Amino acid sequence: MHPDMSTALENWIPFKLTIQEEHPYCEWMYTGDNPFTAPFFDETISQCRTAHPRKFRSVSSLDVLRGWSRDLEHIPPSALIFHVSRCGSTLATQLLAQDPGNIVLSEVPFFDSLLRTGNAGLLKEAVVFYAPVKNNRKRLFIKTDSWHIFFYKELRELYPQTPFILLYRRPDEVARSQQKRRGMHAIPGLIEPALFGFDTDVRQMNMDTYLGEVLDKYFLAFLKVLEKDPLAYPINYNEGPVTMLEKIARITDTHISTEAMEKIKDRALYHAKYPGQVFAEDAVKQPVPDYCCEAFDKYGALEIIRNSYNF
Repeated sequence: MHPDMSTALENWIPFKLTIQEEHPYCEWMYTGDNPFTAPFFDETISQCRTAHPRKFRSVSSLDVLRGWSRDLEHIPPSALIFHVSRCGSTLATQLLAQDPGNIVLSEVPFFDSLLRTGNAGLLKEAVVFYAPVKNNRKRLFIKTDSWHIFFYKELRELYPQTPFILLYRRPDEVARSQQKRRGMHAIPGLIEPALFGFDTDVRQMNMDTYLGEVLDKYFLAFLKVLEKDPLAYPINYNEGPVTMLEKIARITDTHISTEAMEKIKDRALYHAKYPGQVFAEDAVKQPVPDYCCEAFDKYGALEIIRNSYNF
């Protein structure tokens, strides 16, 4: 790549995939020096659009990602963080973001679009633009969307030596959180059913029954990954946020300074998604609901595997 091209692309990221007349196109956004530390990348996009408004869209073909990314100096991922939702993954990334040497990409919409439109082969090139070497950044952590565990094969092929962190939690606790405010995967039909392995129309299913089946699919996928992947590591929400982070640090050989640990311990007291709100949650006391029973069986199997690890 010509040096002028590299300079021209500085602080630009591909952030939106659009399809026009069956052809995929890539929309670009200027980020300036905005740090990627928000709980979700959607928030970062909103911040950048507000800080750097533009009258015209910047659009290219999707194919340019390969050529344009080739010579950009970038930071490879230290870990990909998979999760079953509402299991501490957002807090984990917020704790990692307390260290300015870390880039934290949390549920990036463009990455999701590439995977779900059959363009997974371009994901590695797309990541390059999000993780340039600058401002003393040293490490990159990518938190996937919860359903990206079903793209395990494609992601492992792209990153054969990268640790995969598998975060999970009791399924009845996940369900209780989802009932308060449901994510995309917890609403029947909002995510294409085939991605979860459903072969029937799910839109008329009871929402809790559907959620139970989705969680069962997630836990089963985690078990299958752990059966064959020595670089996959299970971590349970109930271990606590600081222990969770310390495990991720050991797995990725990430040093946590005393100063950073003090910030982490302080941040761990607050809500992952609402940093100004002190976190408080009542323990689940009810029996495991019927719609979570199958997922709970697999949760038990995950616990046996996790307790056999030493990291």
